[in-house]
Amino acid sequence: MYEAMDYKVLLVSAEKKEGIEELVALMKGKTTLMSGHSGVGKSSLINQIMPGKELKTKAVSGWSGKGLHTTTFAEMFDLPFGGRLIDTPGVREFGIVDIEKTELSHYFLDMRPYITACQFNNCLHINEPGCAVQVAVNEGKIDVDRFVSYASMLESIDEKQY
Repeated sequence: MYEAMDYKVLLVSAEKKEGIEELVALMKGKTTLMSGHSGVGKSSLINQIMPGKELKTKAVSGWSGKGLHTTTFAEMFDLPFGGRLIDTPGVREFGIVDIEKTELSHYFLDMRPYITACQFNNCLHINEPGCAVQVAVNEGKIDVDRFVSYASMLESIDEKQY
């Protein structure tokens, strides 16, 4: 679904050593930030990208089946093939900050073409009449999983005040 929105998608595995060369090619001469949930393997991936770096890693927890938090502070490395890599600590949860409910849909590139066709300019695209986004979802023009993600984020805006 992301490729359909012109995002570059790579299948990369540090464990299987797959997709590393293609990732390295994209990183050459650029500054890249490595970010994601705690314990997903960011440090393991960096160790594959930069042989000899040997960042500390931990095994997946036997009782929870989840990775363990290892990186404790952000650090920038010069890449041997040109460019820089910023390693960040894992995050437990992402939150939406300073976005109004009526603005959220504008951050979903796949929803943008339909937003202005809604009957109401403050449409939240949930159950309003004349909603072009809902029509696009029903017609398969917007992936249902993306819409569910949008609706979940929309609901969380009131729940969490950061």
